Amino acid sequence: MSREQKAVERARKAFATGRTKSLEYRINQLKSLQRLIEERQKEIADALKKDLSRSEVGTSLYETVGLEGEIQQVIRNLAKWAAPRPAAKNLLTLSDQVYIQPQPLGVILIIGAWNYPWAVTIQPLIGAIAAGNAAVIKPSEVSVHTSKVMEELLPLYIDKEMYPVVTGGVSETQELLKQRFDHIFYTGNCAVGKLIMEAASKYLTPVTLELGGKSPCYIDKNCDLTIACRRIAWGKYSNCGQTCIAPDYVLCDPSIQDRVIEEIRKCVKEFYTDDPKSCPDYGRIINQRHFKRVMALLQDSTLAVGGENDESQCYIAPTVLKDVKPEAKVMQEEIFGPLLPIINVSSVDEAIKFINEREKPLALYIFTSDNKLIQRMISETSSGGVLANDCLVHYSVSSLPFGGVGNSGMGSYHGKFSFDHLSHLKGCLIKQLKMEGANQMRYAPHTAKKLSWARFFMLKEAQLSKLGRLALLGMLAVIAAVIIQGYFAD
Repeated sequence: MSREQKAVERARKAFATGRTKSLEYRINQLKSLQRLIEERQKEIADALKKDLSRSEVGTSLYETVGLEGEIQQVIRNLAKWAAPRPAAKNLLTLSDQVYIQPQPLGVILIIGAWNYPWAVTIQPLIGAIAAGNAAVIKPSEVSVHTSKVMEELLPLYIDKEMYPVVTGGVSETQELLKQRFDHIFYTGNCAVGKLIMEAASKYLTPVTLELGGKSPCYIDKNCDLTIACRRIAWGKYSNCGQTCIAPDYVLCDPSIQDRVIEEIRKCVKEFYTDDPKSCPDYGRIINQRHFKRVMALLQDSTLAVGGENDESQCYIAPTVLKDVKPEAKVMQEEIFGPLLPIINVSSVDEAIKFINEREKPLALYIFTSDNKLIQRMISETSSGGVLANDCLVHYSVSSLPFGGVGNSGMGSYHGKFSFDHLSHLKGCLIKQLKMEGANQMRYAPHTAKKLSWARFFMLKEAQLSKLGRLALLGMLAVIAAVIIQGYFAD
């Protein structure tokens, strides 16, 4: 039996004990996870410094603060989320119990990504724990040091039988995917997402795919360009552009292109000094393979800002490309690096057409003071999410579902959406062995009169006060008596 198979079996045996059904158990696990984040901040930050050259403050800002907030929200609301949820009744079920009962799915496989390895691996885990599942955690092997820290620390704080960590590369992931899970949660790229979905089909395992794509950023020529470009520069160059919801390219009128370039140039200097390479707040490309991939995207485009690079340090300066053509190499795949192409469009119509001719992105950014324009772009385009007049921050709003559509993914999570997504919402109807006369309308022999009564009872939704329900129950009892006395005898 392989190491991966043993981990899955261990998690399944632990889940079978039923201890995750207890809300107290779940909350204790979440509190332990929070304690890990608080007590091991230095180890977490040191590993991310080695992997992505991220500063300690950047680690807190982009990784752990959001996790702490998510844990706190779940702990506050778990009892409410896990409780039976009353459901609407029709006249036939007025005297019955009708409710939705959330239940754990079972054993979840969580395959994390390397760009924000704690955020995108642990946030699904928080949802899995909250919903009462077991989980096998597979950190990305690309963020080598962080993967090792997760493997070492998680078993010290949370139930190591229920939540085993499996490290390794492609072969280990392939071995995991041969096992049977009750849900697979994957964050990464589209190509691997297709392989995950194919493997899951063997057991009809449901999947969540948090992918990415080329998220457009439309700038209205009448907006405040100074503020817009400041927020775009932050969203693009944070984590050296290695963010699944980073603005991938800018769409704007040719008349404002030069101003956009100049404003972004100013912001780069303000954020990262004259020498971003020596700035502790500016990161690095994860490895040389990705460095070469990003650099190759520059081949047929015109530099407007940046372009400096150092392969030995996996450094690429914050870069802007101007007058980019739709057929340019940089426009053929998600960039996932600090390159910002500017595409000129002459109108909103042209921008919408450009967006809709391509795969559905994970995010759409709109910068304008015109609310009608914002509503039009929301209505006439399709994307995982929309953010007007800022970048990235919708990810931090736990009351919003985060996820893609089409090529950018399937399924959504954060807050209650994670809980619901990783639960089975079981529909429950509890009837009594009484008032059998009211059921005569559904029994053979079928007649037009029976159908008429069935339509009346089934198509009327009961929206009554307690007193109204009592009165209606009395009326139904009378109707049932009539039925029993032979109303349908003919």
